[in-house]
Amino acid sequence: MLGTAAALALIWAMAFPAAGDPVSYEAAVAADRAAASTVAGDEGSDSGTSVLSPEQQALMADGADWTARVNLYHAGGGGATGNDSLGCRPIAMRTIATDPRYIPRRTRLFIPETVGMRMPDGAIHDGYWYASDTGGAIKGQKIDLYTGHGRGSMSPAMRFNQRRLTLVDAGRFEGCPPSWDSLPSQTTQMASAGTNAGSR
Repeated sequence: MLGTAAALALIWAMAFPAAGDPVSYEAAVAADRAAASTVAGDEGSDSGTSVLSPEQQALMADGADWTARVNLYHAGGGGATGNDSLGCRPIAMRTIATDPRYIPRRTRLFIPETVGMRMPDGAIHDGYWYASDTGGAIKGQKIDLYTGHGRGSMSPAMRFNQRRLTLVDAGRFEGCPPSWDSLPSQTTQMASAGTNAGSR
C-alpha cells in the first residue's frame, strides 16, 4: 500500500513541480482579493475623472432622490428613431427616458455612477442627464439611457445596463437637452439647481 502511495506522490510531483515555498491560506485569499479588485477597477473605459465642480460635489453629497434600474437604448438598427417625447432630437449620453409619474419630464438629473465615464470621442461624462423622453415599457423605477447611434454607442455605458443607479434631482431645464457642443453656462445650471433645491 505504501508503495502505491509513494508512486502516486512521485507522479504528482513530476506532473506538478513545486514552484517554491508553500503559500498560506491567508496569502492566497489576499492575492485573490487583489486580483479581483484590479479587474473591477479596470471594468469600463474610465481613465481618471475630471475635477468635480462645487455643484457636482454638492450633488454627490446629497444622496439619492430616486433609484432606478437602467436599460440602454440607441438609434438605428431597430433602436429609437425620431424625436423624444418633448419633440427634441435625442442627445447621446444626455437624454434619459423616465416614467413621468416617477421622475417628471424636464428634470435635470445627476447620476454619480456616470461621472468620469469615458465616451467614444474621449470626453469625460460629467454625470448630468435630462429627462426628456418616455416609453411604454418604462414604468416606475426604470429608466432608459440614450447612448447614440448604433449598438456600438452602448459600449461605454454597458456596465450600467440592468443595474440600479442613484439619481439626484439637479433642477429643471427648459427647451431641449443641451448638446455636448453647446452646454449651458455653469451659472445657468446652478441657478436652475438652486431654484429646485429650495423646493425639496
